[in-house]
Amino acid sequence: MSEQQRWQDRYDAGETPWDTGRPDSNFTSTVIERPVRVCKALEIGCGTGTNALWLARQGFTVVATDISETAIQVAKEKASEAGARCEFVAADFLNGDIAGAPFEFAFDRGCFHSFDSDEERKRFAENVAHHLGKRGLWLNLSGSADDPPRDTGPPRRSAGDIITAVEPWFEILSLTATCFESDRPRPPRAWKCLMRKRQ
Repeated sequence: MSEQQRWQDRYDAGETPWDTGRPDSNFTSTVIERPVRVCKALEIGCGTGTNALWLARQGFTVVATDISETAIQVAKEKASEAGARCEFVAADFLNGDIAGAPFEFAFDRGCFHSFDSDEERKRFAENVAHHLGKRGLWLNLSGSADDPPRDTGPPRRSAGDIITAVEPWFEILSLTATCFESDRPRPPRAWKCLMRKRQ
């Protein structure tokens, strides 16, 4: 089964526990408190568009992508209902370019961490850098290996996994422990990593 079909099947079946219908507070707090200035932004692995639509409401020009056509269709419907200006594109980010580059800010919540090999994560980081302009920012949320082993839930990555993949292309501004926004009694632990593209 292809990666695209795997995600398509999960959205078609409604097996999307990460889709809370609320923008992730790790994301919103970073945008507000840093602050990230209003700019052209890219969300990678946007799902049904909750975070991208929040960003658009803050005045950002947003292009958001997901490998699942079902997720993108739902996101487009939500944008239409909300009257929000946000471009949603079905695309395989690891293996292609997204129109509209260069962007000044990129965000992904749980896309980078879905790749099991160091090589794929490095390719992902390189492609984020490729899509960002000079000194562009990337905010990444990844599952943490500090969480106990489990059969379900987000992939568990170490801080070293993240650093190894991103450092050739990004300066790490902050790497902090947090939890994913979740409806679970014990939300999965996560890493929040804010990076700046190297010169």
